[in-house]
Amino acid sequence: MLSFSSLHLPPPKPSLLSLSPVPLCLPPSKSLIFTPRIKPMTAITLSPRLQSSCSSSATKANPKHQTQNPSSYDLKIAIIGFGNYGQFLAKTLISQGHTVLAHSRSDHSLAAKSLGVSFFLDPHDLCERHPDVILLCTSIISTETVLKSLPLQRLKRNTLFVDVLSVKEFAKNVLLDVLPHDFDIICSHPMFGPQSAKHGWDGLYFVYENVRIGNEENRVNRCKKFLEIFEREGCKMVEMSCQEHDKYAAESQFLTHTVGRVLEMLKLESTPINTKGYESLLDLVENTSGDSFDLYYGLFMYNRNVLEMLERLDLAFEDLRKQLFGRLHEVVRKQLFGNAESRKVVQENYSKGHLNGAAALSSSSKSVRFQGSAQTYKYEAENSSCSDDSSKLKIAIVGFGNFGQFLAKTFVQQGHSVLAYSRANYSDAAQRLGVSYFSNADDLCEEHPEVIVLCTSILSTEKVLKSLPFQRLKRSTLFVDVLSVKEFPRNLFLQHLPSHFDILCTHPMFGPESGKNGWNQLAFVFEKVRIGSEGSRVSRCDKFLDIFARERCRMVEMSCAEHDWYAAGSQFITHTMGRVLEKLGMESTPVNTKGYETLLNLVENTAGDSFDLYYGLFMYNVNAMEQLERLDLAFESLKDQLFGRLHGVLRKQLFGSSDNSQDLSEEPSDAKFSQNSAALVSSCLETLNAENN
Repeated sequence: MLSFSSLHLPPPKPSLLSLSPVPLCLPPSKSLIFTPRIKPMTAITLSPRLQSSCSSSATKANPKHQTQNPSSYDLKIAIIGFGNYGQFLAKTLISQGHTVLAHSRSDHSLAAKSLGVSFFLDPHDLCERHPDVILLCTSIISTETVLKSLPLQRLKRNTLFVDVLSVKEFAKNVLLDVLPHDFDIICSHPMFGPQSAKHGWDGLYFVYENVRIGNEENRVNRCKKFLEIFEREGCKMVEMSCQEHDKYAAESQFLTHTVGRVLEMLKLESTPINTKGYESLLDLVENTSGDSFDLYYGLFMYNRNVLEMLERLDLAFEDLRKQLFGRLHEVVRKQLFGNAESRKVVQENYSKGHLNGAAALSSSSKSVRFQGSAQTYKYEAENSSCSDDSSKLKIAIVGFGNFGQFLAKTFVQQGHSVLAYSRANYSDAAQRLGVSYFSNADDLCEEHPEVIVLCTSILSTEKVLKSLPFQRLKRSTLFVDVLSVKEFPRNLFLQHLPSHFDILCTHPMFGPESGKNGWNQLAFVFEKVRIGSEGSRVSRCDKFLDIFARERCRMVEMSCAEHDWYAAGSQFITHTMGRVLEKLGMESTPVNTKGYETLLNLVENTAGDSFDLYYGLFMYNVNAMEQLERLDLAFESLKDQLFGRLHGVLRKQLFGSSDNSQDLSEEPSDAKFSQNSAALVSSCLETLNAENN
């Protein structure tokens, strides 16, 4: 667990690039040339993202416009590996009128019968039926073993073999190595499955390379007939080389699954104050958690590009941590060596919690987590008794930047009198909005606003609050903050405001971008920290809250401590993942998955926020450090699993089956894959490479 008691950065981690598993997973390689084959097909309209990056051809067929005779599409297709995915494909093949045979090591005869598929337990019996196409639907890890077990001599010599693996260079090399040269080969990747395509395949990507197709007309037509199966379902047909596919897949598919698995280890849960970004992360976890670790490990083991991506992700996370701790180091130095004023700790409880280290963090945060459950308050604005002129408030906004102006628009529209003050000159913007602007804080306070709304940054809040001339305000003035952390401003208000001032801590969980089309159903979190018992003061607080209720916000009342607990697990994690991914320089690919689009959108939504905002979420939320540590441990644990398996493979290659090393299908026994193990893997790889050379 990280703590503020030790601010030294950890020593640099050994590079993962030295642990490349490529020599282990690829058979003796054929020469691979990076030349995507472009096939003229019906044009489709790509998103702006794809228009700039797509170097391959893509087409979307419209089933409604098919004029061919269905009988011309009939193929005899044998599916090898009749598990969930094989059965998923079989349904469509049957529905299009093709004859489907199947073989699998497990007995799926009942499932086959229900689909109208002929099932064979013996592969010899299946191959003697002379199918036109052999469709390999095995797992990545078992593909080579299954392919070598087939009685190829019982097939017609020009049989077409097709794989549907999510890695392509490995599949291509295996097929070229094992199959006789007179067999045809298509390497394909339907980028969808039973879950993502449960409503049809329309608009989903089908990536393929015609690796080896004979020149005879019947073989060319057979290849075309097979591809038309997916065109007829409306798939976007993308022809590209296996090498290019794996390059894109390392960035999109592997990265998406890695982020999903890291977040799954955090056991993220929905909160009463979910943001749209956090909802997208929850969806990502749900979509990736259903896949087996074998599938994920296959993406790692059999795509030569993914190790570089894993290394880049590791470095991006380390770089972000250095930025955060570098800022923290500056703060501590200023406190230690600055003037007497700067030595003062801003927030006593905050400082104690951090300087006591991880144990104090855990116990203090958990002790306040469930102090009262969050309550959703429903304000019926249209029936409110506060809808006449008596409901209008005189509101002073202190800090009239983007967010202050964003709130002011709605305040003015509802008929409230709005004043504003800021260190920068926003008089022109205020005039356009119908706001009275003051360049002097004394002048603003002498107007006796009923409500002071602090719209400053987290880092400047204390300084601005202390600079206000409280003596010029009415003694019962209501102070409201809108910061994205809540315990910090709550403590500031209680520490610096006179006791006769009212305090309302709020967090509108939206901004100019997410709230540009209205605030309907967007969360507005608040705690009535200190409201006087007089009817006028209670009514004033309700009138202010009614502003947001009238805009149909989802009003959530919860303690500041509970807010910060939830926010550390949702808002801080969301911004952290967005900033880590931003450092990777992610770009759209011609074959984006829905999960990868989610990550691109996350980066886009968080990249616009300043680092000061993100640093404020870290510095002024006592729970953020624990979440950063948990995220780090989850990522390390995932790497341990991957390299633990790799370690087992190496031992098996070095010492043979007599060694009690782990099998591919087993989980690593070590809880932590140490640097010593990493060094052993690296050393073994060097030995293997030397022997191969």
